[in-house]
Amino acid sequence: MPDAEAGPPFRVGDGAHEVNNLGVQASTGSTQQDPVPGHDAGDEDINGRSNPGSSGSTTGYRPGEMWGDRDVRRVVLARFVSRVGGEAAFFVGIWGKAAFELEASAGGVAAVMAALGVASLIGSAVAGVLVDRFGPRRVVMVGELIFIPVAIGMVFADSLPTLVGATFLLGLAGMPVYTAIASFGPFLTDDPERLARVNSLIEGASWAAFVVGPALGAIIAGSIGLDGIFVLDAATSGVAAFLIFPVSARKLAKEKEQHEGLEELREGFAYAYANHRLRFYIWLGSSVWVLFGTFSALEPLFYRDILEVEPETLGWVNSIFGLGLVAGTIVASRLPQRFRTARFLVLVVALNSVGVLAYVGTDQLRVVVIAGILWGFLIGVMAPLLRTLIQLNTADEMMGRITGVTQVHSEVGHLLPLALAPVLAGLFGVQSTLIYAGIALAVFALLFVPTATRLDRTRTAEVPPTGLPDPNDEPRSVGH
Repeated sequence: MPDAEAGPPFRVGDGAHEVNNLGVQASTGSTQQDPVPGHDAGDEDINGRSNPGSSGSTTGYRPGEMWGDRDVRRVVLARFVSRVGGEAAFFVGIWGKAAFELEASAGGVAAVMAALGVASLIGSAVAGVLVDRFGPRRVVMVGELIFIPVAIGMVFADSLPTLVGATFLLGLAGMPVYTAIASFGPFLTDDPERLARVNSLIEGASWAAFVVGPALGAIIAGSIGLDGIFVLDAATSGVAAFLIFPVSARKLAKEKEQHEGLEELREGFAYAYANHRLRFYIWLGSSVWVLFGTFSALEPLFYRDILEVEPETLGWVNSIFGLGLVAGTIVASRLPQRFRTARFLVLVVALNSVGVLAYVGTDQLRVVVIAGILWGFLIGVMAPLLRTLIQLNTADEMMGRITGVTQVHSEVGHLLPLALAPVLAGLFGVQSTLIYAGIALAVFALLFVPTATRLDRTRTAEVPPTGLPDPNDEPRSVGH
């Protein structure tokens, strides 16, 4: 459990009013929520920009105005196109090839997911540093171009060992791209209100891709075959690189002292673990990612052996799951202040177990579909609040590194159950193991309640309404 009483030596305060040793507020950098509500008049972020809540006049930005900005439009389209291919590749392509085409066991699917997880872990470890050092435009362009031959290589993976190797390369090439696009907002504008709108468009494109991608993968799998999905993934990367090429990205303020990449990564971990609030939220999120890791190894076998359906069903159900996610984010953005708390976040994390039990506690596809909407809704409520609380406690110059630290924890969470899940599935069965994993999450979440209560009691500022969450907070996906 995180130590809720131990605070960092260089930061005091809380939430949107977190204060660093310079006596000014820490900006959320690439925040995805509207920064206006919950801030006092005259607030400034760490770079001294006026908060929209200040006495100065502000200009309201409508989504249509943001879309009229060529750079914003290109980044949003690149995000959508790239992730359509990534979502199709994971939920139908990789899972379908492993479980249905190669007829892998639980251990075989776990090996494929472990390869993806280890590669994504390595990519996460360096991605934040790359963004802070080179900027997101260069990272996205180079990463997408490297990703093209890697995705095509998946077509030639005709055995489990070759699929494991190809999936490893896929994760390694994809994660820096994901982190770079997720961090793009502050590189397009320094206006807080405009930043919120830009981030909403970028992440809205991701959620749209989560709905469209698996459905498109299902169509390709049912008509052309599973390998056609990887050709799609390569093509979408090429289009994304083309879209990003003309984008003009501004330069963010950097720390005066430059360090080596590994040292910068260590600084990110030191910063996160010295801040008791960041530490709490990252650990709480990790408990959900462990659950996702269990599902990444066993869920395709649930569809194959329990539901006895074709691989394209994976795409259709996960597309419907995405609709639940979007609905949850809409509700999350409208939560009253009394629910934007650490305790409510813990409650929603625990309620994920209800979604799990409804989702895998049956052998009827129609029940799974309805339950998928419910579970997706719960994750949609949870993810933006979790990410908002993490970002509100992170300063501008650390945003890329803390994003990387969060992704490292996500990947470790996905990896941890992969060794144990096949063993448990062999002992208790795939369906029972998934049910037990859901129950375990609820029990674990309850352990966070006392800490969450103390964090809420000592909070000195309101948490602003959330925007869209980052799609990487969803169950395991190809991170590009």
